[in-house]
Amino acid sequence: MTEPASGDSAVDRRVALAREWDELVAQVQKMEGFEDFLKPPKLRSLLPAADHGPVVIVNVTDWRSDALIVRPDGATSLRLESLTLHEATEWANGYLSVLRAAELVDLQHVQAHVPLPDATPRSAARRQLAASRELEKAHARVDEMLRKLQVWMWDVIAEPVLDALGFTCVPDGSTSTWPRVWWCPTGPLTLLPLHTAGHHRDLAGGRHAPRTVLDRVVSSYTPTLRALLEARRDDGDREATTEQDFDRLLIVDVPDLPGQVPIDNSAERTALFDAFPAGGRTVLGPDEASHAGVRAALTDHRWVHFSCHGDQDLKDPSRGGLLLSEGKLTVTDISTGRYHGDFAGLSACKTAVGGTDLPDEAITLAAALHYAGYRHVIAALWSVDNKASAEVFKYRTIAADGRLEPDEAPAALHEVVRRMRDRQPDWPHRWTPFTHTGP
Repeated sequence: MTEPASGDSAVDRRVALAREWDELVAQVQKMEGFEDFLKPPKLRSLLPAADHGPVVIVNVTDWRSDALIVRPDGATSLRLESLTLHEATEWANGYLSVLRAAELVDLQHVQAHVPLPDATPRSAARRQLAASRELEKAHARVDEMLRKLQVWMWDVIAEPVLDALGFTCVPDGSTSTWPRVWWCPTGPLTLLPLHTAGHHRDLAGGRHAPRTVLDRVVSSYTPTLRALLEARRDDGDREATTEQDFDRLLIVDVPDLPGQVPIDNSAERTALFDAFPAGGRTVLGPDEASHAGVRAALTDHRWVHFSCHGDQDLKDPSRGGLLLSEGKLTVTDISTGRYHGDFAGLSACKTAVGGTDLPDEAITLAAALHYAGYRHVIAALWSVDNKASAEVFKYRTIAADGRLEPDEAPAALHEVVRRMRDRQPDWPHRWTPFTHTGP
């Protein structure tokens, strides 16, 4: 039997291995195309990510907070004097807490309509009425929280950034011509709906100085500069492979699962079927939407709409995913499958699972789907009602003759959300959760 290495010889061995590693890395970095191997990317290689509009990386720490504004010609730093990590974390935890409580009340409201064995019609009616009142109160608490959160995000983040960029008024022309901004929040800010920051109850500034993001720019999100850059590069690659793709929308329709609030997606389904006739869609209902069935269908479709519950694990994003008839299709499943589609729509989602305290960095399910290979992702950050979902996911403005145009999705989504806000500014729970991630 070999004698165990002494302390000195073990140290020598580790030093030798470290030296060998450094030499191998140096050899790789001398090879053409691998000059940046295991090195942080050079800024100049990432600047093209801002070719279509500035990317704003919002960095929040214990020491100071800044917005790093990236443009094609370079990056500048804007200090955010009023933004602190402690306050950002408190807002994010409060946001998650109120949304989780509302989801629980929503489930209790559904359960109140399930008949009890010994219940009389009068007791059943009282039970349902009490549940309905609690649900109204829960929605009111969500709206109050969102209004305060939106004002805070505007005052400490969005207004200083947009003023520095020169986006100070309502742009002229159609939404498709408006300036675009890509938000890249970090830490606890990752979970917050920064695209809806603003004083939505006070639009006294009019079109000359509106105090809302929605009235100045079209917003998108990106998890990193590199992810945005790669998504744009993929766009060119896809043009050459169109013949291998199926120009049909895959609809994964699993609205009702045990332990989940049933999704009333009848209006949404009608809107989807209107936009994509029988020859332009593939529907996997509860019986077909198994784990294996959905994975197989994803390989044959570059556009997919998930009308099902999503499940986020903020502390382990790879465990998040989509709840199907038989188990969960995790982010890891999608990533390892290398589906690389053009578009994913997610109309219902849990806000978060995995504890009440946020990790240093959190990844939403929308960002995880984008990482996994979908260029454009439109998602609801939490479960929304049937009418709101149908209005956002009708697809008529980005689909013609059953063919989807994903690059038109950001402006189309912005227009719908802004219209919903104008109708119901006091009900932000209806129009706040919808986001776009991608180029």
